[in-house]
Amino acid sequence: MLKTVLVPIHRAGWPFIAAFAGAAAVLWWIFLPLGLAGAVLTAWCVYFFRDPDRVTPIRDGLIVSPADGVVQRIDQAPLPEELGMGPEPRNRVAIFMNVFNVHVNRVPVSGTVSGASYHSGKFLNATLDKASEFNERQSLCVTTEDGVDVAFVQIAGLLARRILCDVYEGDMVRAGQRFGMIRFGSRVDVYLPAGVESLVAVGQNSVAGETVIADIRVQEPARAGEIR
Repeated sequence: MLKTVLVPIHRAGWPFIAAFAGAAAVLWWIFLPLGLAGAVLTAWCVYFFRDPDRVTPIRDGLIVSPADGVVQRIDQAPLPEELGMGPEPRNRVAIFMNVFNVHVNRVPVSGTVSGASYHSGKFLNATLDKASEFNERQSLCVTTEDGVDVAFVQIAGLLARRILCDVYEGDMVRAGQRFGMIRFGSRVDVYLPAGVESLVAVGQNSVAGETVIADIRVQEPARAGEIR
């Protein structure tokens, strides 16, 4: 029970937590109700920056979710131009993170970071399709040992003003490995290899590093889902 409550905090969160706590202390001294509101916001800030461990399926070929959140859309779209991977559209799984989701992002597949590019841009609502084109983003591509490319993109949202990425081109990474986060609401898109269909459905909640969103080794139609 304690492990589900007392989870680690991402290092990027401590300056914000300290600032929120300091402001709450000042407000408490000035006016008690404001101090209580500050305490609630401080508790939310701690909750936002939580960084729980995850159990990642480790079989070769599995592509796991890079983010906690809801599968917002599954469609075909061209990859970001900055990755230089061609204009051909690929199956894309877009995962939206709200302000209550864990925002630590995880690598979807093991391999070598073969592409990494930051693109400055706007801060439109991340639920909009055009956010993938116009918003600030960090694009990455990992090439597996079998030579398969899996691209994924961190996209800033309406409230997100900072993308953190801790991996660089040439790094060796493992599926489920932490690689960064986006602060305060955002989206992560995964571009599947050609011919690979998603194993999740629109509206499904995914768990970063745990939910299998595709399997390179399996040839089956895209899955559908329904609310029950």
